[in-house]
Amino acid sequence: MAVTRFLSAAEAALLVDDAATVAISGNGAGMISAESILAALERRFLETGHPRDLTLVHSLGLGDRDALGTNRLAHEGLLRRVIAAHFTWSPRMQKLVAEEKVEAYCFPGGVIEHLLREIGAGRPGLFTHSGLGTFVDPRQGGGRCNARSRDSLVELLEIDGREVLRYKPFKVDVAIVRGTYADARGNVSPEEEAIDMDVHTIALAAHNSGGRVLAQVRQVVEAGSLHPRHVRIPGIMVDAVVEDPGQQQFYGLAYDPAVSGGRRAHLAAAPAEPPARLERRIIARRAALELRAGASLNFGFGIPGGIFAVVAEKGIGDSLWMSVEQGVHNGRMLDDALFGAARNPDAIVPSIEQFDYYSGGGVDIAFLGMGEADAEGNVNVSRLGGSLIGPGGFIEIAQNAKKVVFCGTFDAQGTRLALEGGRLRVLQPGRVRKLVERVEHVTFSGAFARARGQEVLFVTERAVFRLTASGPELVEVAPGIEVDRDVLPQMGFRPKVGAVRPMPAESFA
Repeated sequence: MAVTRFLSAAEAALLVDDAATVAISGNGAGMISAESILAALERRFLETGHPRDLTLVHSLGLGDRDALGTNRLAHEGLLRRVIAAHFTWSPRMQKLVAEEKVEAYCFPGGVIEHLLREIGAGRPGLFTHSGLGTFVDPRQGGGRCNARSRDSLVELLEIDGREVLRYKPFKVDVAIVRGTYADARGNVSPEEEAIDMDVHTIALAAHNSGGRVLAQVRQVVEAGSLHPRHVRIPGIMVDAVVEDPGQQQFYGLAYDPAVSGGRRAHLAAAPAEPPARLERRIIARRAALELRAGASLNFGFGIPGGIFAVVAEKGIGDSLWMSVEQGVHNGRMLDDALFGAARNPDAIVPSIEQFDYYSGGGVDIAFLGMGEADAEGNVNVSRLGGSLIGPGGFIEIAQNAKKVVFCGTFDAQGTRLALEGGRLRVLQPGRVRKLVERVEHVTFSGAFARARGQEVLFVTERAVFRLTASGPELVEVAPGIEVDRDVLPQMGFRPKVGAVRPMPAESFA
């Protein structure tokens, strides 16, 4: 039986060998991210040049858009390859990919988590429909993100007359995970964290690959003092524990028991505020009109996050069932850098189980971002302006929800709008079109959606479109907007134009 060692972060970093495949957990602004161990790895590399040529694997994005999270590992030589679902929190990693200094493969977040589970279970890879028709489909690049990335990590198969993708397994040498507590036997509990994410899945993949599991916690406690229901990683799977008494729930923020589910906060004392930007406020209010009491709802990162404030403002949260891919159900959802957590949640489940729910069609209505949309109804959120963003959990959610409401501004960069007397005026159109002839990256396939009979809306601040058999159709325009002046000339394709009605006045409150 393995015995867990209790080490410093620097000692734990010495357990990562050159050329190792390292899987890490975390999300956004430091949620369940083992920052002390990541910092020790970075220091060791900068001082000694080792470890080097690592393969880094993570499902959702983590970092602060500056120096923390995966930014710590974004050094030429330290990494040889990255396999990830989201890059926007790590501009240093984006730079390495763009400059061809590291191989980069981008897969859906749920795919990465499910593949790690299959690896841990010793099965021959992940067989799934997730990613068909998108940029991860081998017919559209197989998730390769630059010229340096040449290996085939996913293949197209047919099983019982149905197309599926097989994501190939690999050995995981090191898992770096985090909890709140570890006991003297190495059992790890994330009970006071904002989310559980995929810490057990990552530990399983490394342990059953013959690798090492390194866990960072805020405090080590006596054996037997953790509630068995709170233990997410049994000690038999944990090789080393690093105690960091300064560990925070989010970057720069102390632990809040209302976020971890330990206490219920009095939220009426802190009402949510609607988005400050006019465009985002209009989109959030119009999209919120698609909410349906009793429906299973998902919300994506970015502009859809503004809908949370509308829900709180209207006081309708109790009539809805809301969730996000990080594993949180209901509560006062947090936005922007803290997206993925909530205050007063009803449930926090491992994100891999959340993705099971999404992949199987559990969502009635998904509200997701829209970087670009095109004449075929394809949507791009994963590569914009040549910069690699990644889909996060977008693909599993968008492909499998019964209805999708894409939320995004009509154009970008320099747009100036005015709202006067409930009427919208375009003072200056944006320099960048977002409704284009062909998207740069297919993150959502219009053809796949039509084949499934999916209901799809595209909500912008000045017009609303719905997906038809022939592509997007213009169905609503904002009061004060002229179709032939403010809409059609600013698009890269001509949509079907039928009976166009005004966007509801409530959208402009």
